[in-house]
Amino acid sequence: MSDLYTELLVKKKKRPVDSLIKYGLIVLTAVFALAGLLIHPLILVGAVGLVIADIFLIPRTDLEYEYLFVNGEFDIDVIMSQQKRKRVCSFSLKDCDIAAPVKSHRMDYYNNNEKLKVMDFSSGEEGRETFAIITRVNEEPCRVILEPDQNLKDKMKKTAPGKVFLD
Repeated sequence: MSDLYTELLVKKKKRPVDSLIKYGLIVLTAVFALAGLLIHPLILVGAVGLVIADIFLIPRTDLEYEYLFVNGEFDIDVIMSQQKRKRVCSFSLKDCDIAAPVKSHRMDYYNNNEKLKVMDFSSGEEGRETFAIITRVNEEPCRVILEPDQNLKDKMKKTAPGKVFLD
């Protein structure tokens, strides 16, 4: 028996605010450290706090999403700064309501439904074709937005032909 398997890596587009956070935290940490050394040692406590914030926030400014599709099961991981991987979403394509391009007429009802939690795992770049999957993640109705390539779309269609639309 042949398994339907594919994986895809999508790099999230860097926003200007990401660079502002990254370099702003670095400069602020350096200023606090320098002020702690030159003015008052108590300011070094603030520098230590900023170093801890740097450790947690700076990796979140460089994200990649990895889609793993095996026999109708989706696993989506986020990779931070090409070092730390975390599973953010898992669901089965057989349990989804519909999967189609975001701009498809089939998604009109779901695009305007504000009760759905939106989980965006696309690059965020303009002009890229995004795909929406309406499913339940942790028993909560969700609209999962992906940016699949043609190979992934074909395998999704082969797995659930009545639920996946490519138009």
